Amino acid sequence: MKKTLIGFLVLATALNISAQENETAVYQNLARDIFKELIEINTTFRYGSTKAAEAMATRLRSAGFSDNDIQVIGPDEQHKNLVLRFRGQGKLKPVLFICHLDVVEALRSDWSVDPFTFLERDGYFYGRGTTDIKNDDASLVANIIRLKKEGFIPNRDIIIALTADEEMGNANGVNWLVTNHRDLIDADFCINPDGGGGDSKNGKPVTMSIQTTEKVYVSFRLETNNKGGHSSLPVKDNAIYRLAAGLTRLAAYDFPVRLNETTRNYFEKVAARESGQIKSDIYAILGNPQDTAASRRLEDSSAYYNAMIRTTCVATMMSAGHAENALPQSAQATVNCRMLPDDNPDNVMSILKSVLADSQISITRVYSSIIAPVSPLKDDITIPVNQISSSMWPGVNVTAIMSTGATDGKYLRHQGIPVYGVSGMFGDIDDIRAHGKDERIGVKEFNNGVEFMYRFIKALSSENN
Repeated sequence: MKKTLIGFLVLATALNISAQENETAVYQNLARDIFKELIEINTTFRYGSTKAAEAMATRLRSAGFSDNDIQVIGPDEQHKNLVLRFRGQGKLKPVLFICHLDVVEALRSDWSVDPFTFLERDGYFYGRGTTDIKNDDASLVANIIRLKKEGFIPNRDIIIALTADEEMGNANGVNWLVTNHRDLIDADFCINPDGGGGDSKNGKPVTMSIQTTEKVYVSFRLETNNKGGHSSLPVKDNAIYRLAAGLTRLAAYDFPVRLNETTRNYFEKVAARESGQIKSDIYAILGNPQDTAASRRLEDSSAYYNAMIRTTCVATMMSAGHAENALPQSAQATVNCRMLPDDNPDNVMSILKSVLADSQISITRVYSSIIAPVSPLKDDITIPVNQISSSMWPGVNVTAIMSTGATDGKYLRHQGIPVYGVSGMFGDIDDIRAHGKDERIGVKEFNNGVEFMYRFIKALSSENN
């Protein structure tokens, strides 16, 4: 009898595990289908996000969500945002998840595959937006449908905003929503998958990041002017040469290393996974940020590490001259800077003037993003991230991080809503293809990321939270 009972329990356990695995597979397939649909909707600024927002709204209605809880709104017909409210018990203030639908342009001539055709090949999904950030759009939609189908009743409202125009930095998207419809997205805090996620190295997951702050986007226009003349009578005072000489000096310049609480925590965690000279150099700058030799070696070894330790400025666009047989009367360049959160545009402009060292090169600030406070880490964020990460990827380091790029999280932080970049999607730290050629994500990494987000959403909105 005892053996029979034990056998029955073993069988029941096996059947339960099998059922759970089958359910997981069903919703991973759903996530893949949604992913494919989103990739194959061109959401570059020229085409807009409305078609993608409406496609996701259709899926949510089919899953049983009320029209009253689904909003497809925006400042114009082409660039609309989707806002969903999954109603809960109201025991806590809502949690907001944001993720943008738009992608940067991708030319077929630049890619080895069609960027707007979803392709699975050699263990990867290819397409524009596979890592930035339609993978997490698909994950959020698939998981909220799964929770609805399972009859899950959250202890708080769950709000999902899939937004437009993040890549263009326009006034639409999260900025437009929080300014014009804050009631739709007001929350205790926000989770922004675009700001966080996992890093792998040599195929092994090593770091799970929680973004608490980000660098600040600032652009400057540099310009030189000249009386010009005929190209048959060249002179040394040439507008192109003068600007090029200044840019060459800028290329050789490094802003000073400055660590804040978040980046110091990050490098303390990262040092444990590194080895050799890189490990030594990380410890060197932790002890002395002014160690120029160590910071230069880190810069040479990793553009990412370099961006984490200092403000950076880089020339990104140039134009000059008006005819091939005329001396240039003007030359212009755009310099894009990503400031540390505690830096300021006036200081950066002052440094640029000093580095260019030429009074005939004018500098004009053409764009500056808002500066937002650091979001303080909360146990109800860090504990589930640590627990789920430990379960799914044993040994992975969980660390707070400062994003080197810009996200829509800054608009919410600026308006008093803390934002945490969290995603279960892992990518190769040495092969970052967002905004680039042949953007891709591993099939396994995508499926694991979907499962992570399912567990994380439940952890943030369950009775025991």
